Amino acid sequence: MNVEKAKKRIAKRVKMGFKGYPQLTLMYFGESLDLANEVIAVFVLEDGASPQEQRFSSKGNVREDEFIQSALVKIIERTEVKSVLEVQGTSILPH
Repeated sequence: MNVEKAKKRIAKRVKMGFKGYPQLTLMYFGESLDLANEVIAVFVLEDGASPQEQRFSSKGNVREDEFIQSALVKIIERTEVKSVLEVQGTSILPH
């Protein structure tokens, strides 16, 4: 899947807001606010359940990485999440 198509599909789900569980939250991290080279996808099956997380990293921007964005879309589809949330912006990775 091309990166723009994957990003659009993710953004569409994020815009829908919280619709219940299961829920997937995407958090982007990087060494600066301009470059996110890691994304953490946190899956929660139901309210109060232990979160499961999967990390993806890239030497470049993970938001522009076709493989990573396609993998996120596949996670959303396969887990049949009702809600996709995204923490806005990029958080600085601790050194």
